This record gives sequence, C-alpha cells and structure tokens, in this order.
Amino acid sequence: MTTIKDISKVAGVSVTTVSRALNGYSDVNEETRKKILEIAKQLNYSPNTLARGLVMKKSQTIGLLVSGMNRESVKDNLTFQVLCGINECVSVRNYDLILFNTDSTRQREKTYTQLCRERKVDGVIIQGIKLDDPYLKEVMESDIPCVLVDIPVETNTVGYVTTDNVLGAKKAVEHLIELGHQNIAMVNGSNQAFVSKQRLKGYEIALKENGIKVKRNWIVDGEFKEEMAKEVVLSLLSSTPEITAIFCASDLMAMGALKACQEQGLVVPNDISIIGYDDILLASYVTPSLTTIKQDMFEMGYEAADLLVDMLEGKAKKRHRILETKLVQRESCTRI
Repeated sequence: MTTIKDISKVAGVSVTTVSRALNGYSDVNEETRKKILEIAKQLNYSPNTLARGLVMKKSQTIGLLVSGMNRESVKDNLTFQVLCGINECVSVRNYDLILFNTDSTRQREKTYTQLCRERKVDGVIIQGIKLDDPYLKEVMESDIPCVLVDIPVETNTVGYVTTDNVLGAKKAVEHLIELGHQNIAMVNGSNQAFVSKQRLKGYEIALKENGIKVKRNWIVDGEFKEEMAKEVVLSLLSSTPEITAIFCASDLMAMGALKACQEQGLVVPNDISIIGYDDILLASYVTPSLTTIKQDMFEMGYEAADLLVDMLEGKAKKRHRILETKLVQRESCTRI
C-alpha cells in the first residue's frame, strides 16, 4: 500500500510537504503541489481516512439516527426520501454517511453520546423522535453537533429543519372551507409529535378565522398509522354522521380514512371529502387520488445535511431552516 513516504521519495520533498499538499494547505508551491498530486495518482495512493481522522480529530462522517424505523414506515417512504436528500448533500460536501436505527431498548443500553462516539461521527441528523424521547434531552446537553428534523430546538450545537406545519394545515382546512364545508373533522398523529401539535394549531386557526366552532370530539388521533386511522374514523363516522370533510395529518392516515368511508358505504368525494398531508408517492395512486399538502422530504434531508455541515465547518449564520408547503389538488375533495 502506497504511503506518503513513498510519494516523498519519488517527489524529492519532505513527508510534511507531501502531507500538506495532499490536504490542500495554501503554503505549498503550486508547481510542487501539482507534481505531488500527479505522483500520488501514478502510485495509486489512497489516503488512510482513519489515520487522517485521528490527526485532524474529524472523521468527515455524519450520522443519520432514525427512531422507530419499521415495516409501517416503509409504506409512506418519508424516511427514504429524507435519506436520499442527505446522501445527495453529503456527497457534494465531501462527507460520508452512516445510518443507525434506535428504539427504546437500545436507548436503555446506550446514551446518545455513546452511540455517536462509537461510530466516530462528527455530527448527527435525527429524524422520527418525539418530544418525550429520552434522546432529545441528551441531544441538547451533548457537545456533538446535531440537526433535528421537525423538532424546533436551537442551541449552540443544535439546529433544526422543518416545514411551516401551521400554515400547511391551515391551507388544507381553508381549501375545504372554500369548497363549502363547515363540518370538518381532523385525524391527527400523536400528541407527543411536534408536527401534530402544529398541524392541530393550523386546523384550529383556519376554523376560527372563518367563524366555525372547534369541536374537540371531532379531533381524533391516528398515531400516523393507516389501520389506527381507519378504526378511529369508523368510530367518528358512526357517532357524528353530519361530518362532510376530514383533514388527516398524514397521507397514510388519509388512506385509512378512505377505507373507513368505503366500509361505511360512503363515496369519496361525493358523500365526504378527505385531504391528507405529505404527498407521498401512493397519494396519486389510490382511488380516488388524494388531495394533500405537499412537503418536499428530499429537500428537507438535503437542507438538514447542508445545515449540519455548515455548523461543523463554522459557516452556519443561523441554525434553523423552514421550508414551504404546497396544496396539491386531486380527486378526494369536492364542493359540498
């Protein structure tokens, strides 16, 4: 295996000069640098990233920590889209990426800091944790730079990327109101998810601004799961048949709501309108195709990685990025 000593001998310069040339230091003569790089190429030199990391005290590696990755999450594809965005960014910024999953069992065995130190990452992007997750407190107390997806925490070492969930939910409900709906229910996610709190807030604001009373018994939680949403919507429709529209805080739950309506003999959108949130791939393939609020999860992943690298390199002017959402109109909503 070729070393910098071999390059040094061929080039007729010191090992230090070779090292500084390969690491891009500006105090190396340009002609000398080109000569060293050419010799390194001829000798098939590959840098020892582990040794370099020990010297520089940096691994040029970031981690993606995902909580609760399971079969249920495969269907909405959100984690994969975030992962693709992160991967695209780190390749451009010359970093490597490590994916590690965690759950409550692993959290009892290892702290957040231990998990990061073992994998020798410079910083971490965290997706999928809830407000009551024990890792969240550890993240805020750790000196390891971190970017949270969809949790607005900002400190010297922590930043976040999210969309304007309040405005997104408000767009959804206002669309239903514009179609003439007044009896609008909501299937929310989890009361420990930040996005759920924000989307509920947007739902309430839209109703109040249009003079419509918020009815608490018309707001149910589907835990961001298709089957759970189906069950709570079946119960909701049985007890309150006057509902003409449902806003679901995720497309996966909207698909559960579609199933519930079909089981009750209701035709969507003729009998009841349904609007989702996320614009997952399946939203355009279900029947009827789903009207929804689009958030670009690929962009969210890209921006999370870009923000983290900026923080690691001391270039971050602010530690948060808020992305926009967009109403996508399809077939599941109609004028009452």
